[in-house]
Order: sequence, then structure tokens, then C-alpha cells
Amino acid sequence: MKSKQVQNTYLKGEIGMLKAEIFVYLKKSISDPPGIAVLNSLKSLGFNNVEKVRMGKYIVVYLNENDIEKAKQQVKLMCEKLLCNPVMEEYKFNISEE
Repeated sequence: MKSKQVQNTYLKGEIGMLKAEIFVYLKKSISDPPGIAVLNSLKSLGFNNVEKVRMGKYIVVYLNENDIEKAKQQVKLMCEKLLCNPVMEEYKFNISEE
């Protein structure tokens, strides 16, 4: 029951809550078949000015943390340990107060 209460406070944006928006994308040297498929579909729909499409992942993590520097370190570790495959992918993130 307590975890449900904690989850609800995340959604309400309690003071001290930080939001990390993480963008994971393939390295430029890696082929992107889904991006190519979307590019071809956009062109077939008449969007002829589209030159390139790269697909990726958008992940939002809410942190019960007040210290932005601490949060940055934690998010970096999350990306390195789980969210990003460093052989094929790169990442960037933004942290803001929720």
C-alpha cells in the first residue's frame, strides 16, 4: 500500500521531485532500418523535403531527489548500466524540477 502512495506523490509533482528526460539514439555509424522505413513512408505520403530520419527512445524518470548534481550522476549511471547499449547507442538527458 505504501508504494502506491509514493507512486501517487510522483505523479502530483511533490517538492523535491526531479524529472529526467533521457534520449537514447543509435550512433551515427550504425544503420537505422526503422528510420529508413519511416523516411520512405514519409516520402510516399508526399513529404519530399525529409532527408533523413533517425529513430530512438525517449525515457522519463522521476527522481525523489533535491540535488540536481546528484540526480545527474544517478541518471548517468542508469544510462550506462541499463538504458543505453554503449556499443551501438549514445544518450543525452535533461533534468528539470517537476
